[in-house]
Amino acid sequence: MARPQTTSLYTTKAVIILDSEGKRILSKYYQNEYASLKEQKAFEKSLFDKTKKTTSEIIMFDNQIVVYKNSIDVFIYVLGSADDNELILSHVLQSYYDALSLLLKGQVEKRVMLENFDLVVLALDETVDGGIILESEPNNIASRVTKKSSEADMPLSEQTVAQVFQRAQEQLARSLLK
Repeated sequence: MARPQTTSLYTTKAVIILDSEGKRILSKYYQNEYASLKEQKAFEKSLFDKTKKTTSEIIMFDNQIVVYKNSIDVFIYVLGSADDNELILSHVLQSYYDALSLLLKGQVEKRVMLENFDLVVLALDETVDGGIILESEPNNIASRVTKKSSEADMPLSEQTVAQVFQRAQEQLARSLLK
């Protein structure tokens, strides 16, 4: 008898970013499957060893679905349980990657990611929170992460006096330069 499919908002078990040598750049585990740092690093090393020479974008590893993308010198992984839909995980990965590409001006590589680590972490937090997918539109993710875009979209009544003054100065400068 087939087991009934349970639907859950918690689709993402972890998001991991490793460099070209398998060293951690960023990892967020949303479940306590690998409780200690030692267990996490051992899992990441074995995951990297399994994926560093393959050309596929999805694998079943340690009873988990893993979708990943290689960009220059980084590997970005999104993990889900064996019951999860790999298309959803793949969409999360692509959305996060596209948002990073927007934020890092197309340079999704280790050096640029480390220089802009705050943007990388904030983009991940805007994409997935606690294993729940929050946003899957790269432009929305990028605009929420960048302060300037979020201030411009904020209603005038919610802005501080300094923000309103700064915005007025920018608009005045633009109108004088035309």
